[in-house]
Amino acid sequence: MSATPPAALFVSNGTAEDHIGARLAGLLGPEWAIRSSPLVGRGGAYAGLSNGERVGRVLDLPSGGFPFGSAANLRADLRAGLIRDSLGQWADAVRGARGAAVVVVVGDAYALMVGTLAARRAGAALVHVQPLLSAHYLDGLGLRGTLRELNALGANRPMEYELALARRADAVYVRDAHTARYYTDRGVPARFAGSFAMDVLPEPERPLPLRGDRPVLALLPGTRGDHRESLPVMLRAAALLPGLQALVAWAHPWEAVTLPDGWTLAVQSDQRATASGDGGAVVLLRGAFGALARAADIAVGTSGTANEQLAGLGVPVVAFATAGPQYTPGFARRQGRLLGDALSVVPADPAAVAGEVRTLLADGTRRARAALAGLERIGPAGALPVIAAEIRRLAGR
Repeated sequence: MSATPPAALFVSNGTAEDHIGARLAGLLGPEWAIRSSPLVGRGGAYAGLSNGERVGRVLDLPSGGFPFGSAANLRADLRAGLIRDSLGQWADAVRGARGAAVVVVVGDAYALMVGTLAARRAGAALVHVQPLLSAHYLDGLGLRGTLRELNALGANRPMEYELALARRADAVYVRDAHTARYYTDRGVPARFAGSFAMDVLPEPERPLPLRGDRPVLALLPGTRGDHRESLPVMLRAAALLPGLQALVAWAHPWEAVTLPDGWTLAVQSDQRATASGDGGAVVLLRGAFGALARAADIAVGTSGTANEQLAGLGVPVVAFATAGPQYTPGFARRQGRLLGDALSVVPADPAAVAGEVRTLLADGTRRARAALAGLERIGPAGALPVIAAEIRRLAGR
């Protein structure tokens, strides 16, 4: 009679967190029973696991998982049933943890609260993977900056209740060495084993439609609703840079493309479309982010993880704030503190964006400084295999 397979419950709360959780679950191997409890959205990243089972209800929030990004985000989420459905997810996670050897939390303090409750009720080991907070967010913040970003207080620094929960976890992994030192100084035996963002960077999917040896400009409007505002700015900026090859990493259906006035979209296939206007043409690609990231000489992004991944490859990134839900002025400032010289934040104006791209390409010293900052701040891949080995150890496998 075969032994019962070990089970692990993955609690994650965001698109990037789901991808990290799914990749980590895949590394455990088919002999594990994987249960996933994505707290935000549909958790599509887990769908490819043949040994996976979703537990808990879907919570589709208007904010895309950023209720504290702005007052409007919070109001919209509350109207959509944020409190009622969130409490239901807590109960779902507790049920999903029954019989599990390990509960793995990938996310912030909220996810850690849910996972801690589930692990305690199940008598399971608890692993916290914290891919969001960085001690770099505190660099130069000061009192004035803290007051200006009060709504993001928990995103800038780990709150005491998060540190208290993390101290009780069996293992804690954080996103960079600076943050590991910050946690350790506060009694949390946290480890930095590599960059989660670089671990989930896709391999090149296919050849890109490149022409000649002109520099490649990667446009990254992101997976959140910010793309509705940011893509038109990016397209107009690209039209001002005819010497570059501009390609958009597009994560949505073609029907979601928002064009500047006077522009048109020609769809060539499920994977490729061309936006034309202002004397320029820009190719939009679906399912080719890994290839574009590695081909890029410079990027313009309103994305969280994608901006960091490009910086981690040594690519300078130009950014501008949107009305949200994710890439708000506060988020842009926070990412600027994280990435340092790797990120340039400019006004949301096509001429300003194009001007910064030109300046960076013309200034080799700035480009080299940006590349070094990205490589240092993000760090190399390699965390997830280490964490998978730790999960097996805790489960006695």
